[in-house]
Amino acid sequence: MELTVKLQVFEGPLDLLLHLLEKNKVNIYDIPIVEITNQYMEYIAEMRRQDLNVMSEFLVMAATLLDIKSKMLLPAKESEDDEEDPRAELVQQLLEYKMYKCMAYELRDRQIDAEKVWFKAPTIPPEVLAYEEPVDVNELMSGVTLARLNDIFQSIIKKQADKIDPVRSKFGRIEKEEVSLSDKMTYVEEYSLHHGHFSFRSLLEAQSGKMEVVVTFLAILELMKMGKIVVSQEYTFDDIKIESKIAA
Repeated sequence: MELTVKLQVFEGPLDLLLHLLEKNKVNIYDIPIVEITNQYMEYIAEMRRQDLNVMSEFLVMAATLLDIKSKMLLPAKESEDDEEDPRAELVQQLLEYKMYKCMAYELRDRQIDAEKVWFKAPTIPPEVLAYEEPVDVNELMSGVTLARLNDIFQSIIKKQADKIDPVRSKFGRIEKEEVSLSDKMTYVEEYSLHHGHFSFRSLLEAQSGKMEVVVTFLAILELMKMGKIVVSQEYTFDDIKIESKIAA
């Protein structure tokens, strides 16, 4: 028998072992290792013109079977009652292979069943697609009362109120204050000419906004650099006095 024929039947050494177990109708958990090994070796002997790349897998399994067979033929030691069955690892491999093989058959059957299913493209007429079921207003509004509408309205209002941030909602709009430094310097010059000596605090308190206070302070610094005003303070934390040096 040619190797190619065998490979079409058995996909590997585990597949061959499963075949031999089923053929001999033996329990997979209690493999008659001597008989199965002999049959396996007969199969190997029939491979005349083998492909060594494929044959190597079968030879490895043959060596494994011979190793298990030799261990099974040795007399069991009385002190080793709990010694592991040398067939245990092989049994586990066969069980896993059998499970995957059954799954492969199941997937193949599902694929065959799926190939028998045909789907029809949608051919719904446009007038059917465009159809809209008429609305019965009376039926739609049945059970609706003014009290019910008020409850709905109040629930909507409450939801909108819950969305309002209690802090940010009280913020007002911040308007940009247009204050020119040159205009403020002119203002301070005229103020100093009119008053001669005046309080720094009183000058700032006369301003209408924070921006004007800041620009007024900058204007005083500029006029100090220009030598048009002199600033003095008698004691720490006392009010700052400003004296005009501009000739009247």
